[in-house]
Amino acid sequence: MGLLTGLCTFLYHLPQIYKWLLKPYYITSFLLTISFVVVRKTPGLCEHLVTQREDGNSCDFDWRELEILMFLSAIVMMKNRRAITVEQHIGNLLMFTKVANCILFFRMDIRFGILYLALCLAFVMTCQPPLYMGPEYIKYFSDKTIDEELQQDSRVTWLVEFYANWSSDCQSFAPIFANLSLNYNCAGLRFGKIDIGRYEEISKRYRVSTSPLAKQLPSVLLFQGGREIMRRPMVDSKGRAVSWTMNEENIIREFNLNELFQKSKKLNKSRGSKEEEQNGSQPQEGGEELPPDTDNTEQPKESKKDQ
Repeated sequence: MGLLTGLCTFLYHLPQIYKWLLKPYYITSFLLTISFVVVRKTPGLCEHLVTQREDGNSCDFDWRELEILMFLSAIVMMKNRRAITVEQHIGNLLMFTKVANCILFFRMDIRFGILYLALCLAFVMTCQPPLYMGPEYIKYFSDKTIDEELQQDSRVTWLVEFYANWSSDCQSFAPIFANLSLNYNCAGLRFGKIDIGRYEEISKRYRVSTSPLAKQLPSVLLFQGGREIMRRPMVDSKGRAVSWTMNEENIIREFNLNELFQKSKKLNKSRGSKEEEQNGSQPQEGGEELPPDTDNTEQPKESKKDQ
């Protein structure tokens, strides 16, 4: 069932996947992923490789290689059960395939294994997954601006994501958080982000660990009046994140975004009515009264609120 669901998801998002594969990061990663199959099946090269097949055919997989590939498929399916976005599905597939390729190359020939491992290390050090560049209503904080922004207006509620650029989970969550900002951002409910991979002091001050073992990235915190109200995922006594799926539905439900949005809309309306009353009670400066018998044929201008 999980394999069928993954296949349907892949086919549905195939046009979008095609665009992703055109990016240098995915092109290089894809070449590293298929490298073992290419080496094993390339005529003129595969004849000189070592094999454990009984028929001596070195251009085909032996039973141990098939066993490793089957185990890889099972691991990818289990890992993708908790994947949220298509990027996570593809990322899991590429990552575990490279690990399996490294084992297969070392098993085939230690020289191939060392070469492939060196290529993978060079790829990790030089290539980074493409960042999300889509539309969003998000304020990006620094270590000097986050406290001032959160405490500036006690009526404004902030939903802040603590992330790190090197975290693949944060990169997969970026379009989800951006979509939430497009749907729920208003004057009384705002969205922010801060890269705690750059600001270690902020990480310690807000108790969000950047360690991969803690599994706290990304973390979403709700602030009201500069004070933290709640966070997801929660953290246990040992400093590790409690298992929780970081998707759009869970964020909306746990943080009551629909209710917060309705309250924020009421706040916007009350602000607008107060401004209209103040503008209506104050006379316009420099204005001259028209005579009673003078017809004012000029149409009133449309207000900014009506626009």
